[in-house]
Amino acid sequence: MSKKKVVFMGSKPIGFQCLAYLLENAKALNVEVIGVLTNTKHILNANEHDIVALCQKNGVKIVPNLSAFLEIAAVDIIISVQYHQILKQRHIDKARQIAVNLHIAPLPEYRGCNQFSFAILDKAKMFGTTIHKMETKIDAGDILFESRFAIPEKCMVSELYALSLEKTLLLFQKHLADIVNENYVGTPQAAFLGKRKSSFHRRSDIQDIKKIDLSWPKERIERHFRATYFPPFEPPYAVVDGRKVYFSLEF
Repeated sequence: MSKKKVVFMGSKPIGFQCLAYLLENAKALNVEVIGVLTNTKHILNANEHDIVALCQKNGVKIVPNLSAFLEIAAVDIIISVQYHQILKQRHIDKARQIAVNLHIAPLPEYRGCNQFSFAILDKAKMFGTTIHKMETKIDAGDILFESRFAIPEKCMVSELYALSLEKTLLLFQKHLADIVNENYVGTPQAAFLGKRKSSFHRRSDIQDIKKIDLSWPKERIERHFRATYFPPFEPPYAVVDGRKVYFSLEF
């Protein structure tokens, strides 16, 4: 049986870890990773999770952009893990079998960006991670696999992020063979409406919730702080006498 041809699109530590697992198991899965698209602009743990270096070590081609991706002759599976660009239908259609995305949040509750922060603001008790079929609407495709877990009490956004990465890698490792071997049945997200809420947040929305009003109740101030204090990003702040005053855990 010929090897299935896989293109991986991803970035950040979780993208690196998923790609590393895919490459380590490529022979057993009878797949060939024929190209990787990534984002070289890193903020978190860039040196420890260098996808370009990982590809060079394993002799895998770096595909510079989506235009070059379209020139690849044959692709069976697209796997996206924290890829920074939105795919159009012509990109998704390159996958002869399936294009999947690993979204580090439960769906349809938290589509889009900064899902960890909004879960804390919403006082959510549960969070999750999801592998879904890709479509042009962001994080809206059929759910293939998911994992759900409790949010620790008084959780900081950095703690929820770390816990979610751990659960996400486990979900990917558990179901990678199922994706390759077509052992999946997609469930439309609409089937969960009424049982689960639905929301979508843009990348810029985080700026709105970082601004804290000192007249708010103590619980609300504390919750916004837990939801948005995540070094090295800009911390939450209050405006005092026309100036930003930042909140910090450091003394």
